[in-house]
Parts: sequence; C-alpha cells; structure tokens
Amino acid sequence: MYVPPPRAAAAAEYAAGGKTGPAYQRQTWDALRRSITGHVNKATAANIRHVLPELLAENLVRGRGLLCRALLRSQVACPAFTDVFAAVAAVVNSKIPDVGRILLVRLVIRLRRGHATGDKPQLAAAARFVAHLVNQGVAHELLALELLEMLLAEPTDDGVEVAVGFVAECGAALSEGCPRAVDAVFDRLRSILVDGGVDKRVGFLIEGVFAVRRARFRGHPPVRPELDLVEQDDQFTHQVEISLQLDPETHLDVFTPSATFLQDETAYDDLKRSILGDDGHDDYDEYDAESECEDGDDEDMDVTIKDETETNLIGLRRTIYLTIMSSAGAEEAGHKLLSIVRPGQEAELCAMIVECCKQERASKTRFYGQLGQRLCRVGRAYQAGFEACFARCYAAAHRMGTDELRAAAGLFAQLLAADAVPWGGVLGGVRVTEEDTTSSSRIFIKTLFQEMAEQLGVRVLGRRMNGDDPVVRDALFPRDSAKNARFAIDFFTAIGLEGVTLNLPGSSCCLKVIHPLLLHPHEISV
Repeated sequence: MYVPPPRAAAAAEYAAGGKTGPAYQRQTWDALRRSITGHVNKATAANIRHVLPELLAENLVRGRGLLCRALLRSQVACPAFTDVFAAVAAVVNSKIPDVGRILLVRLVIRLRRGHATGDKPQLAAAARFVAHLVNQGVAHELLALELLEMLLAEPTDDGVEVAVGFVAECGAALSEGCPRAVDAVFDRLRSILVDGGVDKRVGFLIEGVFAVRRARFRGHPPVRPELDLVEQDDQFTHQVEISLQLDPETHLDVFTPSATFLQDETAYDDLKRSILGDDGHDDYDEYDAESECEDGDDEDMDVTIKDETETNLIGLRRTIYLTIMSSAGAEEAGHKLLSIVRPGQEAELCAMIVECCKQERASKTRFYGQLGQRLCRVGRAYQAGFEACFARCYAAAHRMGTDELRAAAGLFAQLLAADAVPWGGVLGGVRVTEEDTTSSSRIFIKTLFQEMAEQLGVRVLGRRMNGDDPVVRDALFPRDSAKNARFAIDFFTAIGLEGVTLNLPGSSCCLKVIHPLLLHPHEISV
C-alpha cells in the first residue's frame, strides 16, 4: 500500500517520540483548532446550552489563543450573532479568566487600528463585540466610556455612526452602572447634532438613539434571557485601557512543542472534571433537567401571569400617535382620542400630546394647544395630567434641545392663557431665582411668558402674575430676600416684559431699591 512521504515521515516521527513527541503534539493541536472553530461556528441562541459543554471539554487553556481567534473571526463574518459569541466568551471567562482578558486586549487593538486607519467595518465590528462584553460583565464600563470618548473627541461621520450603534447596544447597561456618564455622552451627541458638522444621515441616526433612550432602551435589552448564563457574582470583569501598550499574545495562535505536554493535559482533565462534573455534563444541562421536573410539579398550581413587557401601553401610545397625526384639526383629534382613552389613561394621553408637540416645530404648537384645551374642558384628570407634564418638562429642561424647549413652552403658554389649567398648580413649582434656575430653564420660562404676553397682552399678564394668588406671585417674584426679588425683576426686564414688574405689591421703599437695577439687564443670562 502506497503511503505519501509526508505521512510516512510523520508516522516515523510519532513512532520515535510517542505521545510526548512534536508530531503527536502537532496532531492534537490541529484537532483542537478544528474542534474549537467548529463549536464556535455552530453556536446559536437556541443550542448554546448544548454547545458549551462540548467546547469546555476541549483543552481551552492550551487553545485560549485559538478560541479568541475563532470568536473574532466568526463575529466579523456574522455580526448578527455577536451577542451569542459574547455569551460564549462570558461562560468561558467565568471558568478561565485569561480567555476574556486576551479577547479584550485583541479587541482594543482592533479598535485603535480601525480608528487610526479609518477602517469602518473593523471598527464597527470590534465596538459591537465590546458592547456585548460590557453587557455580559466581561468588560468594565470604563472601557466603553473610553471608546466613546475616542470616537466623539474629534467627530467624523464614521466615528459618530459607530458611537451611536455602540450606545444603542450597551446603553441600558451603562445607564444602570454610570448614569451621569451616559448623560454626558448624550450631551456630546446633542452638541454634535446642533453644530451640524456631520452628514444628514448621521444626524438622523443620532435622533434615533435619542428616541431609543427616551423609550428606556426597551428594544435593546442588555442580555437576552436565553443568553444570560453566568451569575454576576461568578463573572470576572477585566479593565483594559485603550491608551496603554497591550500585548495581543499572538504566539498562542501557533503551534509550539511543550516539554510538559502530558502534565498540562492531565491538569486540564482535572479542571474539566471540576467544571463539567464526572459525567461530562455541566450546570446548564442540570438546569434544563430541573426545569423539566419543576414544570411537571407546577401544573396543578395556580399561576398568576403579569405582563411586564408593557405591550398594552405601547399599543395605546401608538394608537394615540396615529390618531393625532391623522386628524385634520384639534376638535377632530379630541373627539377621536376621547373615544379611545379609558378612565385611568388620562395622564398617558397628556404625556403623549406633550411628546408629540416637542417633536414638531414651534409654529405648529397651536394645534396641540387647542387639543389640550379641548381635553382640559372635559375633566380635572386632564388638568392634573398636564400639570404633571409641566413639572417633568421643567425639571428635565437641561436635557431638552432648544427647539423642544420652545415647543413645550408654547403649548403650556396656550393652556395658561386660556385658563385651561390652574396657574397655581402649574407655576407653583417655578421659582425665578438665580439658584433655582438654569440656563435651559430660563429659556423655557422666557418663551413661556413671551408667548402668554402675545396672547393676553402685557397688562393682563402683569395683573395675573401679581394678582391675589400668593402661590403664583411668590413663585415668580420671590420676596424672601432683596437679591431674589432683584433677580426676578431684572429677568423679566431683560426678556422685554418690564411692564409686568411695574405693579408689584409691596412697600414703595422696597421698590425704590429694586427698580434702579432695571437698567442692568445684562447681569442675567437668559
């Protein structure tokens, strides 16, 4: 029988060296590489619990470099399965932490290389993998924040697009771990959008991620239930810095003979038994078996199912939005909405009207103001709903864009001018002082009262602001100190509403002290 020379030479070398010779080690290395690659390629969310025991049965200490290379190659070839590959890496990292560290180091090197060379596909794939590793707890949140800082420091179309996708993937996890940092990231994205230095398509992507955030990342959960395989206490979290010099340890990807080959194999067999057990099955199979047994025991028990997906609420919001957009006028929209909304859903309807108004131009707020007046005439529940919406908008003014501030202020100005909502309930939470206002809230108040002055006139507005309601008067013109009173008067003078300050109740000596400061409106930043 003919034997090819290379095989004959390998057989002779194996016969000379046995299981400790380089030939046998090379054969086991090739078999290990093929096995790891095959297990990684066939992993899906449906069969991952069955693939993981087979993967952990291989010597992953020896093949840790091969596993990292297989995960990176498979993820680049099929980005849609990134969360599956991250789940595989998370499970292996909980047993062999060195795998997670090497994988993160290689991803960081790819991120730096892709950002430096402008290789968008490589940069996007690596960023997506890092995002899911952050969700799984393998990577620390600081790595995600460093990556966003690198992408948004000098914004380009590709960099901002990758950053938007990255925030959408791991924004929910970052919001739980470091909410202030997430606020800073979205402030940076807002400034990029306002500056207009990126392409229009990228601007639409930024607006889309803001919508995802407003929905609390409802469509982008950190980890799918079928991929949540590692307890948080069992996970090893690695902190890798982008700015440091890193070693990818590529020598682990190539075969190198070892003098302690048999001892290493024996040591991994012991580790494998501790991970999988003597019967070769790990905790995931035991979990499935226990679940099947428990299903049989719970058949006779009464189970109360509670919908936590908010499907009905999402459907209500969609119906309200479509009804508003398809109505020709405010009366038609109000008639349709009153037939849709059930008792107890008034606050949600008011919130949706305010949200829709904020997305429109300021010139189109008249429609929403008329719609709000129509609803407020129906019952007190709608008035309370708009009062709560005003409080939320005023408290979150620093997170809203200028157009959103002006649109929302125009809506509430129409409601107040028409007495659709009580002035004390709405304006009672506004305190015009230097300490209680910000630049954003002052823009909101400025637009609100300028709109009311156009509709009511300065004289009527002044009488309403300085009327008999102490809640409104003390909120708009605080008299607890001369500094606060001076600030309020200077504020309304600076925005062109000096007439509302002329009939302030109080002693003439106090007004003599305050009124000369009207000559210096530049001291207030509106």
